[in-house]
Amino acid sequence: MRSDSALPFPTLQVVLPLPLPQWFDYLPPADHSPGADDIGKRVQVPFGSREMTGVVAGIGQTTGDGPELRQALGLLDAAPLLHGELLASLRWLARYTHAPLGEVLGTALPTLLRQGEPMPDTHAWAWRLTALGVEGRERLRQGTRPRRFAELLHEGTREIESRPPRDEDSLDAHMDDWRSAARALSKRGLAERVAVPASTLAPSPQSGPELHAEQQAAVDAILAARGFAPLLLDGVTGSGKTEVYLHAIADCLRRGKQALVLVPEIGLTPQTLARFRQRLGVPVLALHSGLNDNERARGWTAFARGEARVAVGTRSAVFTPLPDAGLIIVDEEHDGSYKQQDGMRYHARDFALVRGKALDVPVILGSATPSLESLHNALGGRYAHLRLGQRAGDAKPPSVRVQDVRKRPLEAGLSAETTAAISSALQAGGQVLVFKNRRGYAPVLMCHDCGWSAQCKRCGTPTKSSPMTVHGAGRRLQCHHCGARQAVPPACPDCGGLALQPQGIGTERIEERLREKFTDVPVLRIDRSTTQRRDALAGHLEKLGDRPGILIGTQILAKGHDLPHLTLVVVVGVDEGLFSADFRAGEKLAQQLIQVAGRAGRAQKPGEVWLQTHHPDHPLLNTLINGGYHAFAHSELEQRQAAGFPPFAHLALLRAEAKHVDAANAFLHAAKSALTAAFPSPAERGAQNIEIQGPIPAPMSRRAGMHRMQLLLSSPSRRELHALLDSALPVIYELREARKTRWSLDVDPLDLY
Repeated sequence: MRSDSALPFPTLQVVLPLPLPQWFDYLPPADHSPGADDIGKRVQVPFGSREMTGVVAGIGQTTGDGPELRQALGLLDAAPLLHGELLASLRWLARYTHAPLGEVLGTALPTLLRQGEPMPDTHAWAWRLTALGVEGRERLRQGTRPRRFAELLHEGTREIESRPPRDEDSLDAHMDDWRSAARALSKRGLAERVAVPASTLAPSPQSGPELHAEQQAAVDAILAARGFAPLLLDGVTGSGKTEVYLHAIADCLRRGKQALVLVPEIGLTPQTLARFRQRLGVPVLALHSGLNDNERARGWTAFARGEARVAVGTRSAVFTPLPDAGLIIVDEEHDGSYKQQDGMRYHARDFALVRGKALDVPVILGSATPSLESLHNALGGRYAHLRLGQRAGDAKPPSVRVQDVRKRPLEAGLSAETTAAISSALQAGGQVLVFKNRRGYAPVLMCHDCGWSAQCKRCGTPTKSSPMTVHGAGRRLQCHHCGARQAVPPACPDCGGLALQPQGIGTERIEERLREKFTDVPVLRIDRSTTQRRDALAGHLEKLGDRPGILIGTQILAKGHDLPHLTLVVVVGVDEGLFSADFRAGEKLAQQLIQVAGRAGRAQKPGEVWLQTHHPDHPLLNTLINGGYHAFAHSELEQRQAAGFPPFAHLALLRAEAKHVDAANAFLHAAKSALTAAFPSPAERGAQNIEIQGPIPAPMSRRAGMHRMQLLLSSPSRRELHALLDSALPVIYELREARKTRWSLDVDPLDLY
């Protein structure tokens, strides 16, 4: 403590990466005088019995009359790591999501920086043969991975002194699993990893195809935008939205600015990266969860230092520092994976718009099936609406056939006519995509003798069960909600019978059937189970190449992949999305069908789409086929407005889960009382109103052994809703019942699960 405790002296106000709303006051480290330039720096502090890394969020004062403060152990940065626009935007995000600032800042920082590690070097890494490797390359066994890797490094080498290093990004594009070969050669002294300036790795830019009139008009509108401008690039599948992106980014680079491109899935980044690197002539960084901690920290740091120019990343890339920002692009902006579903629940698309406004740069939202929120904003004039109604080049829209499968025999969900169509497409030299948005072998294992079915013991309730999915051709059971696994029982646990049969179909069962039927072509299954390894999806598509073959996949394959040899798409299980209780179900199904149908006929070969259904006259299908996505969207917006659903209302979902349902219920009742007490008077809120529904059980009322309840708040006024939350949340945090349950607040929820 200071010697004169009566005089005020400054303290560090620190936020920690914890789900706690308060800031913590610390004395500054010895011989350090706190000031405004400390805000945004990381600081090491004692917290309880451990040490933690936090961020200085403010400078406070104390006279020493209150509780004795602990002293910070040290500041970790010479200059603020978070500052300017990024820090201001993150503060906004904390206010909007009503999440603790420490949790928000912790989410925004790469893991290594959040843990207190120094900012890493930002040079690139490359590999080359050593002198010993050049001489001993031919003695490596032919056909082995080390030999192939050595040959790859040797390409173009004439003399040892002139051997060019191959950067790791280009190695990813040329060879799967090259890292194990590199390690093997390095141990033998045949290859070495070297640091090289990232700028030296850029390929020469290449020209692209000539833009058609609609693309050129979209590019002109984007280039004419100066300052913040939200633009919805609304283009049918195959219309060349990526070409528009590339022209906009090239203009951004000519002005010496940085560009950030968000994509919804890791699987899209290799394809997008390769195309961007080839066309732009600058290093393009990948930023996604498939990278290791060091790679993510290096990419973040390279942008913070202004060294990197273009990044392609998934949801968390929206937190990338952009000191020289020129453009932000959100591809497939409708995709639900942009919404974080746990921890700090943010929407990357919406935060990209907030950052674009703060940075004063254009933000392009691209999609063939825009979200109803974005389309509503475009129709209302809040976004510029750029339309691409024709496919690029000579590609034509695929023809669509709705097949009524009522009373028809099905094998693994496929009718005889569908199987014949697959055979014809393969014989014509084309490729086929069979789309089924359910992985596994079958959804349920059932006893044919007594009706018993395999249920997850940790999910579901006596009145609402949760079946375990059959995997491994009937050998393994897995819960897709909590991850629990077990072997299939040898006999029925209830009656002892041996008539245990998988019911329904998943991607594994379709794969089994098509492998039996089409033995002379590759049959590849692409779902979460087969794409867990880094760059696995790109490897699968490369394995198929341009030869005839069959892809069986879930929604992973419906997102932006360019499959030029695909001539037939078969959608199995359309009916599962037609009668859901979720008010967004129709929108999700329409987007999914349009997106997956758009994979067919993207090049010279004409495409065809078969939709198998037991409900061929369903209004949603008729509207999509006869009027397209926009006809559906206009109809759906009218229904949303009549029902008071988003985008005509604003929602917040308070969730609670506990081992005993009474604890979750008690918390939500107490929270509802706090919210009701915080209501503004009718005179203060005018004609606006806020509805509170619940507490009610969540649609999935028990998961992983926890009972789940929820409280839904709805209001036509976003301002009124947030004012109520601002007023009530401090009281809710202090509730005695809050200590007995795990709870969260989701502003603008996508799923009311």
